[in-house]
Amino acid sequence: MFQTAVITDEVSQDFQVAVDFALRHKLDAVEIRSVDEKNPFEMNQVDIDKMKAILKGTGLKVCCISAPFFKCDIDNKQEIEEHIEGLKRCIHIAKELGCSLIRGFTFWNKGDFEQSISDIVKKFQEPIVLLKQANMLLALEFDPTVYTTNAKRAVMVLKELNSPYVKALWDPGNDIYDEEEECPYPDGYEMIKPYLVHMHLKDAKRVNGKPEAMIIGKGDFDFVGQFKALLNDGYQGYVSLETHYRPAHELSEEILKQPKGSTFSYLGLEASEECMKNWKDIMKKCNV
Repeated sequence: MFQTAVITDEVSQDFQVAVDFALRHKLDAVEIRSVDEKNPFEMNQVDIDKMKAILKGTGLKVCCISAPFFKCDIDNKQEIEEHIEGLKRCIHIAKELGCSLIRGFTFWNKGDFEQSISDIVKKFQEPIVLLKQANMLLALEFDPTVYTTNAKRAVMVLKELNSPYVKALWDPGNDIYDEEEECPYPDGYEMIKPYLVHMHLKDAKRVNGKPEAMIIGKGDFDFVGQFKALLNDGYQGYVSLETHYRPAHELSEEILKQPKGSTFSYLGLEASEECMKNWKDIMKKCNV
């Protein structure tokens, strides 16, 4: 059986509020993306110690440091160096919080993907050394804003990397935003399954050809089929709630490109409560 989590800034920038949400819904863990207006690259020891104090005695684990790693220009040496330093910071945070998984990407999508694969692989060599030294995993997420826009592309990069320290983050909701319109389940899932170490949970629906975030279970994704497959396949990792849905407004493309801060988290608690109710109902349909 997989384990359950929530990305904290989908609930609130206040870490205590997010932890209380996780406890109320009997989740197994939290995933950290932005807290008190800071992403992991920006967090200092005071921030880390505050999170540790809030988590102490709760039984909750930290399942992933959801960093914006390599959401930068592939040909910008300064940005890449800054992100390498950010990865080092994430490794430190992960060690402090008892976590072994860090999320990453494959650079802003600004050119031909297939011609860029060799350069992407080259740029990952230094991070892989750092991950190996720290005995950490990087979960590679595909996203409409980066070169790997779907599961097919992510798998192409993972095959070329061929590293035990870089695996896949499966976010079927992102497939609904894919311009190539890859079908998330079963197509995307079957491709990415051999590399799967982490999963995000969101839903969306194409309205007049444009994707819009929806409450879990109200969009285009087959959650029942997916969860049954996870159970049948013996997936033991985390499924982490990442709604991106808000009850009174749509999050802008600019905010979704780099989720962070109060503007992003506004009404996230209400949205996450709605999504948790539906997630639990879906699990009942899967006889869980």
